[in-house]
Amino acid sequence: MSGASGIPIAVGLLKEMKKRPDWETHLVITNGAQKTIEQETSLSGMEIEALATKCYSLNDIGASIASGTFRTEGMVVVPCSMKTVSGIANGFSQNLLLRAADVTIKEGRKLVLVARETPLSPIHLGNMLTLARHGVRILPPMLTYYNKPASIDDMTRHIVGKITDAFQIETTGFQRWM
Repeated sequence: MSGASGIPIAVGLLKEMKKRPDWETHLVITNGAQKTIEQETSLSGMEIEALATKCYSLNDIGASIASGTFRTEGMVVVPCSMKTVSGIANGFSQNLLLRAADVTIKEGRKLVLVARETPLSPIHLGNMLTLARHGVRILPPMLTYYNKPASIDDMTRHIVGKITDAFQIETTGFQRWM
C-alpha cells in the first residue's frame, strides 16, 4: 500500500484473498499509506496488517520479497501513488515496496498497479507508459456503471474483481459484462 487515496480497495482485496487459504498475501505499508488509512477508514494499521499472511517494515530491504529467489505469482500495489509509480518506473528502489516491485519486473512476474491520481500530468502518463511497455498492468480504479452500482462498496468490489482477475482468481460480488 502506498499513500494514494483508495485504502478501502486494498482492504477489500486483502479480505477477498483471506478467503483463499492456498494464497499468501505479503503486505508493505508506506508512511503515506499509514496517514491515508487514518483518513479513509476507521481501521488501524494493525487491523489491516491482520488481514495479510505476512507484513514487513518499509525499510526491511532484507525481507524475502526483496529477492528474486522468493517465488511469487506477482505483486499488486493498491493504492499506488504517483510517487510510487515514478519510483518503480525509474528503478529507484529506496524502500521495500519499490524493491519488491523492481524484483517483480526483473523476474518477469505479474505486477499490477492500482494507480490513483486525477488529473494525470504528462509525467504521470509517461511513467505509466514506461511501465506498461515493460509488461506492468496499470489498473486505475475507474468508475463503472454497467453493473448499476448501488454503493461505494459495489464500486470497490468491482475494482477488487478487476485486480483478482489479473491473477485468474474468481471473486465474489464481481459482475462481468453480459
